[in-house]
Amino acid sequence: MALKRIPHPNHVAVPKNFCRLPSGYGVVKIGVSGSADTSRYGLEALEKGKEIGREIARQGCQIITGATSGFPMYAAEGAKEAGGVSFGISPAASKKEHIETYRLPLKAMDAVIYTGFGFPGRDLMLVRSSDAVVIGCGRIGTIHEFTVAWEANMPLGVLEGEWQTDEVIKNIIKNSDRENKFVIFESDPKRMIERLVEMVQKQDESGEVNIRL
Repeated sequence: MALKRIPHPNHVAVPKNFCRLPSGYGVVKIGVSGSADTSRYGLEALEKGKEIGREIARQGCQIITGATSGFPMYAAEGAKEAGGVSFGISPAASKKEHIETYRLPLKAMDAVIYTGFGFPGRDLMLVRSSDAVVIGCGRIGTIHEFTVAWEANMPLGVLEGEWQTDEVIKNIIKNSDRENKFVIFESDPKRMIERLVEMVQKQDESGEVNIRL
């Protein structure tokens, strides 16, 4: 007698409209980086964060964040509101440490990987688990994630706004004495995600390895 398969109560259905890479590497995964403390950036930052998340889901991609508060959390919430799938990369070694020691939320997460690597190691895993990275308003941690993705020659979308993060990054690029043709600056979340997806797919089709040797 055939056994009847019973769905797990926490099972996440994979939407049919997922944006898949042509070579069979799966769904396009977009990491979102930004400040965990958005109190200094105003409501525009939060709304832009949510809209970034919504566009990631609308365009058939998965979102990856640092399983933190602030800008990344709002992006994850936006993705879930639009029917997307959200993954978190935690600096903590366990759920208990994530909540009690790091005091980070689990809101809007379908799954969380507990790295135990602290914030610097978490940043590296977040970037290298993504096909492209969005840089929102942020401070040193956000800049760190930008530089990791920059060194890996990954598609990067820097969100322009009233904050200074995009200007800081432009200055870093200007003085870096090297080129990354996959960096874009955009204030429109929809256009940004469209361009990032296009870059990821072209990069995949060309077989270009996004690691700087």
